[in-house]
Amino acid sequence: VQLVESGGGLVQPGGSLRLSCTASGFTFSWYAMSWYRQAPGKERELVARISVAGGSTNYADFVKGRFTISRDNVKNTVNLQMNSLKPEDTAVYYCYSGIGSWGQGTQVTVSS
Repeated sequence: VQLVESGGGLVQPGGSLRLSCTASGFTFSWYAMSWYRQAPGKERELVARISVAGGSTNYADFVKGRFTISRDNVKNTVNLQMNSLKPEDTAVYYCYSGIGSWGQGTQVTVSS
């Protein structure tokens, strides 16, 4: 299992970023996918989850209405569109399949 996250960066409050995760080494279309994040000194927390076919999504309360998770089972990718970013969204963001190891994550920093 290999997961490679990308798309992070520095953005001002109120801005947007789109994270991508490319998966390989397993049958991507068989697994629900999730995005997690971990801020300095805090535990890793679930941000969003998408079902196998993409028809069902779930979000943590702190991102509802601002973030959108999507997936492409042909390209083996899962994306996270993040709008109206806040400083408290600053963290390393990881995608996860529920099996195997985690990727290296991508840093998101929201600051003016």
